[in-house]
Amino acid sequence: MAKSVTPMIHVPDVRATVEWYAQIGFTVTDTYDDGGSGFSFAILSFGGGQVMFNSGGQSSPQKRREVDLYLDVDNVDEIYQGLKDRVEVVKPPHDTFYGMREFIIRDLNRFWITFGHQRAN
Repeated sequence: MAKSVTPMIHVPDVRATVEWYAQIGFTVTDTYDDGGSGFSFAILSFGGGQVMFNSGGQSSPQKRREVDLYLDVDNVDEIYQGLKDRVEVVKPPHDTFYGMREFIIRDLNRFWITFGHQRAN
């Protein structure tokens, strides 16, 4: 049985991706040099979860939802207030039919990041 699941996302520029995610609150756990001035691989964490970024990918086309990271947070509205003027907002805070309060942004590679918390009953 697996102990955890860590997504790996292939991106065109690992260094730029690491810098972007760090500025929205991710912690850089580890990076690996590509032998030049960039990174070939990085591990970042957010709360209790991790995500890995590897070189060799492409940005997502605007119309397609190719990758969507889902971050379970304590307070969606508080995080939204801190990010809304610094990122591309896809959908502002809203309540879902499945009991979550969420908002969605796009990262620099046009991948979606959803922040959500369980609504109180």
